[in-house]
Amino acid sequence: MASKSQKNGADQTYARDSNDDKRIEAVLPDLIAFRRDLHAHPETAFNEHRTARLIAERLEALPGMSVRRGVAGTGVVATLGGKNAGPCLAFRADMDALPMDDGCGKPHASTFPGVAHACGHDGHVACLLGAATLMAESPDRLAGPVKFIFQPAEEGGGGARHMIDEGALENPKPSAIFALHGWPDLPAGTIGFRSGPVMASTDAIDITVHGRGTHAGYPHLGIDPVVTAAQMVVSLQTAVSRFRDPLDPVVLTFGSFHSGTARNVVPATASLQGTLRTLSEKQRNTMKGLIRQVAEQTAAAFGARAEVAIVEGYPVTSNDPELTSYLRQTAESAFGKERVKALVSATMGGEDFSFYQQRIPGCIFRLGVARPDAIGAAVPLHHPAYDFNDDSIATGVAVLCALAFTWGS
Repeated sequence: MASKSQKNGADQTYARDSNDDKRIEAVLPDLIAFRRDLHAHPETAFNEHRTARLIAERLEALPGMSVRRGVAGTGVVATLGGKNAGPCLAFRADMDALPMDDGCGKPHASTFPGVAHACGHDGHVACLLGAATLMAESPDRLAGPVKFIFQPAEEGGGGARHMIDEGALENPKPSAIFALHGWPDLPAGTIGFRSGPVMASTDAIDITVHGRGTHAGYPHLGIDPVVTAAQMVVSLQTAVSRFRDPLDPVVLTFGSFHSGTARNVVPATASLQGTLRTLSEKQRNTMKGLIRQVAEQTAAAFGARAEVAIVEGYPVTSNDPELTSYLRQTAESAFGKERVKALVSATMGGEDFSFYQQRIPGCIFRLGVARPDAIGAAVPLHHPAYDFNDDSIATGVAVLCALAFTWGS
């Protein structure tokens, strides 16, 4: 089947080697064992020392691979075919685990208390390592250099930004970047794609309400920050529903509300901690201004004062339309249309892949990981029982190779 590269407008056919499936099958047991080893030894943001060492050792053993360790502390960047004349293509896999207990109940469950690969980054690493292995075996099928970025600290640490600052996108500079993410809502063996906004921005909202403490029996002598903050939460939710276009999604959630230490004392302060999620930078900027305005004016109405701090998180993750089309057509060529699914909606979860997309065109797609008996009821991401489905690794390796072997030809 034909696959059209939107980059140069030329009709291209993914020349699937008849031995590709056999080669993936040959490396699959080792990739599964490696993935399970990572799952048993998870490491949190910027602490991925063992993980990075094992990845780097495997990459350094591959022919023609140039490997750079210690990028942004624990990141690994490898380049294959650095002297090839064609355009450079990059792939990213995140390496870090979450600071939570593992409840998967498998023999390869985490051996580190309070740390778990509950987002499937162990699977992402296995897929990209498998693709790197196959590409190193067939360098003549690459038109240009391929860069493999194994990144720390996706889970809140903004590792992508640190990798970029330390040259991950230089020498050579990629013309595009792809990444995959395991997705429990899609059946194993399928690929999900979406052009444009695909994941939300993530900003932290911290509000401190300054009132005046007093005896609980004499509230008129003080300024109650608890009542003020409670009204503030209601007012901010009303602002979300009444002051923005309902077709442009926004989520504002306050997950932490703290004040006081005694039931019979009106405290002096109250604090709110929340998160703002949007799918457009315009809406993101508008909402930050509105949150500040509503908080300050609500506090003033109660005689209190609001101190608002907004800490910028990840930008909106927005897939380049041409790369998304290229992904779709390449995946359909490799697997058939029935295994390539158009995603109807974005998700309000965040991804620091967005930092790469601010520098070069990028596309992150979803790799189905749901087992046949669990479709629609699979364990979700960030759940203690989540465990990346090893049956999905072969598909992940195959689609990454298909993108690379077709790119620039």
